[in-house]
Amino acid sequence: MLSEKMLNILNEQIAKEVYASHLYMAMASWAEGRGLEGISEWFYAQSEEEREHMMKFIRYVNERGGHAVVPPVEQPPKEFPGIREAFDASLEHEQMVTGAINDIVALALEEKDFATHHWIQWFVEEQMEEEASVQGIIDKLELLGKHGLYVFDRDIMSMRGEE
Repeated sequence: MLSEKMLNILNEQIAKEVYASHLYMAMASWAEGRGLEGISEWFYAQSEEEREHMMKFIRYVNERGGHAVVPPVEQPPKEFPGIREAFDASLEHEQMVTGAINDIVALALEEKDFATHHWIQWFVEEQMEEEASVQGIIDKLELLGKHGLYVFDRDIMSMRGEE
């Protein structure tokens, strides 16, 4: 059984995962509207992954005797100044999620909720991968500059298969 404090923080994380899915969907739609098919596909895949994360949290909360709450979703931005800025926003968001996951780990240890501590480790690993993936893309964008965007857009399609 989850403590009330743990239930609350897990439900807050559900809201963060829902928002992340919508943020990536907004980024995908924005990129697709600019003819950037590869980038939009990468963001659509990220959106679906975040939705899967939300579902993991919902199922875990319910399996542990809590009640997962599906929250209203804050509207993500509709426009982004550029590709680099969209990926910078993605990295910033992933870093925020990492901090939230770390807060769950800390609470699990504080409450000696070893089941949640064990379960959340998958997300600890996932966040390390997410941040590294987005940082790798930002690093490649730095190397490309603005003239290589067409090649980058084409090549990013194959990057989703590497995970």
